[in-house]
Amino acid sequence: MGGESITRTAPHSGGTSTGPVGGRTGQRLSGLAVALGLVLFLGGFAWGAVLYRPYTVPTSSMTPTIDAGDRVLAQRVDGDEVRRGDVVVFTDETWVSNAPVVKRVVAVGGDTVSCCTDGKLTVNGKALDETYLKGGVVEDKSIPTVKVPKGRLFLLGDERQGSLDSSAHLTDAAQGTVESSAVNARVDAVVWPMKGMLERPAAFEPLGALSSPGPLRTIFFLIVVGGVLVLGGGAYGPVANLFSRRSRVRTEPVGAR
Repeated sequence: MGGESITRTAPHSGGTSTGPVGGRTGQRLSGLAVALGLVLFLGGFAWGAVLYRPYTVPTSSMTPTIDAGDRVLAQRVDGDEVRRGDVVVFTDETWVSNAPVVKRVVAVGGDTVSCCTDGKLTVNGKALDETYLKGGVVEDKSIPTVKVPKGRLFLLGDERQGSLDSSAHLTDAAQGTVESSAVNARVDAVVWPMKGMLERPAAFEPLGALSSPGPLRTIFFLIVVGGVLVLGGGAYGPVANLFSRRSRVRTEPVGAR
């Protein structure tokens, strides 16, 4: 007589596997990935905390480069590391009592600066094409010829019309210049909203070497790679277990009638 075959699914071994999920090599690699990821992730954060400080810019004096309320990351630097074109954070009691100020360095010790020639800022006799300004044109701001003393800086806001910068302190004893030692940090990036790294302005290249960007991109890369390794290594066990269960399931006959 004919019969019907009834089938069901069952594990290959008829029981639960006692071996390590994904194999010993896979588990070792997973653990190594998590360990390496933690080193990169935490190391990146620690490196960034040592080199960088966050600041919130309260005014629109650096518009359009930095708007009011923007959050920036600034690399800790000494004043002698500052170059023309850098956007720096500094404190000067004659400007604002102990409050950090963010401005752009347009001239360093030994430079001669004035404004405006055909609507352009002039440094050491060279009229600058300041493409970072709104519309790339200097507003009508009169600055008589100033010889910047050694060890001092001349700083302007990118929003020239409303910025309280060196041009607003020309009658001071230092003619609006600031001690280079007053600089606390150099702005590398606007991180909120995410505008990215600040470009070094090419307008100042004919006057001397520009500063090099800090290692912010490298730090960000380490943090991202570390996070991916931690998540990937941690997910290996559950994923391997899922595929292992599926591979052990098969179809087999269990009876006839």
